[in-house]
Amino acid sequence: MTTKNFFFILIIIALGSCKNNENQPDAWGTFEATEITVSAMANGKILQFNLQEGMLLDSGQLVGFVDTTDLYLKKLQAIDQRNATASKKSDLLAQIAVQEQNRENILVDKKRVENLLRSGAATQKQMDDITGALSLIDRQIMAIEAQFRGLEDQIRSIGQQIAQLEEAIRNAYIFNPVPGTVLAKFAEPDEVAVFGKPLYKIADLSEMTLRVYVTGAQLPEVVIGQKVTIMYDKNRNENTTTSGIISWVSPTAEFTPKTIQTKEERVNLVYAVKVHVKNDGSMKIGMPGDIKLINP
Repeated sequence: MTTKNFFFILIIIALGSCKNNENQPDAWGTFEATEITVSAMANGKILQFNLQEGMLLDSGQLVGFVDTTDLYLKKLQAIDQRNATASKKSDLLAQIAVQEQNRENILVDKKRVENLLRSGAATQKQMDDITGALSLIDRQIMAIEAQFRGLEDQIRSIGQQIAQLEEAIRNAYIFNPVPGTVLAKFAEPDEVAVFGKPLYKIADLSEMTLRVYVTGAQLPEVVIGQKVTIMYDKNRNENTTTSGIISWVSPTAEFTPKTIQTKEERVNLVYAVKVHVKNDGSMKIGMPGDIKLINP
């Protein structure tokens, strides 16, 4: 082999090595999504629960409801109690009106006695009796008004109980909180739900997060808002390439996750990085992915 040919082979090897390094990912990780577990907000038998795993749901969509018969009967009872209490108010108002009229009559008598007292035709005892009668009527009116206010407080309290029952009835209806795909279903119709029991898990898969780990040496090259190239398996021999945006960088280092194959790599300290990416449907939760940093 001539010297010229030897150097030509070395150049090819060097170029191939550079090309391989250029194609090497800068970080590895897995795709994830924000998963929300929807739980029961009421106790009772699940009468309807219309969803299946993999189903797409809209925000606010009704997916089921829990039996509300007991709550509805309690609401009717509270309404009857409120109406009965309110009916007593009219009786008290009538009593106040009577006492007010008596007071007006006594005031007329008082004025007459005052005139007679000045002319000496009436005694001080008569004036004292009228003054005492006025004082008694005022106290009676105050007592009736206190009863009236007590009834208003009772009606207000019953109204709050009715509002609580109506809220409990609303909570018995299961509305999907966010748009997304049902990942898991934990309950079925005819089962008994208790407050806080998980019913299903949902996530918006239209946007995913690729969590990768970079070394301390790579950290200066990672900037929030930076665009990166994302690669993940298309088939056995090909990758799918897309782009994403770095949305978060961990402020503290951690050991490399155990999903890394070799023990030597797992004991290294790395920084977690989240990359936001639009999903065309090919990305799945837990799928591995790589990134190639693009200089900001």
